[in-house]
Amino acid sequence: MKLNLSTDSVRLLIPALSLTVLLCAVFYLQPRAMSYTGLNLLFNLAVPITLATIAQMLIMTVNDLDLSMGTFVSFVACVAATFLPTDPLIGAAILLAAIAAYAVLGIVIHVRELPSIVVTLGMSFVWGGLAVLILPAPGGQAPVWARLLMTSKPPLVPMAIVASIVIAVVTHFIVMRSSFGVLIRGVGGNTRSVERAGWSIIAARGGAYALAAFFAVLAGIALVGLTTSADANIALRYTLLSIAGVILGGGEFVGGRVSPVGAVIGALTLTLAGSFLSFLRISPDWQIGAQGAILIIVLALRLLLNRLEKREKGR
Repeated sequence: MKLNLSTDSVRLLIPALSLTVLLCAVFYLQPRAMSYTGLNLLFNLAVPITLATIAQMLIMTVNDLDLSMGTFVSFVACVAATFLPTDPLIGAAILLAAIAAYAVLGIVIHVRELPSIVVTLGMSFVWGGLAVLILPAPGGQAPVWARLLMTSKPPLVPMAIVASIVIAVVTHFIVMRSSFGVLIRGVGGNTRSVERAGWSIIAARGGAYALAAFFAVLAGIALVGLTTSADANIALRYTLLSIAGVILGGGEFVGGRVSPVGAVIGALTLTLAGSFLSFLRISPDWQIGAQGAILIIVLALRLLLNRLEKREKGR
């Protein structure tokens, strides 16, 4: 029996399968979770995690890695909780400046040929320090519109699932269908070919970083809308969660090989794992371990399927 699975199919099949298996396990152990309220509780924090994962995916598309994602989302949350409710123009100006700073960061990394891991690790201290300056102690309040949006109750399925589907569709179009998406994936896959075609690598990398910052800003605002307040450490775990979500969803560290839909599914899987373990009153330390175990299992399955696919092609 021959295996007829393309690489793209494998990237989507494994994360979808992992989410389905985990969801079935949840429903088996707790049948009451199979309801509107139960799904809402399980996927409560899915939107900000999904948006942060997409932001990380855009950085990884150009073969970089952002170790400041968690602190940047925390910084955005502090800005959103401090300025957006009372001084929206100032808050918007700060967030636009942060997006511009991200774009400049991507350009500097390319021009100076700096390792993105080192640069973004350094920037994590900058964003963390700014977050503390803006909001020294936990507090602030969510903008009314953000709170209303994140707590809205659409029919049939919870807001988190609806928003995740919208995010998956929009990002799939941007990354996989638009000319900009083709360009940044080309930068990640073969920079020299993109240069020979007459495209600007600097503009592409700056645009990828700016778009990533935009999604990270949305993640911070969504997080505040859910929690109604903020602090400088509110999203520190998002750095590792975003990287894990991209890899779990079929993305790779090099080559511009990513899957926006897979990244969303990966983020949902990690959210479900964390919510389910919290639901069972399991220690947060074990939650991190469980999420890591899920990632390792899925990566092992992907490696196995990739090897089977190569064997079939070699025959």
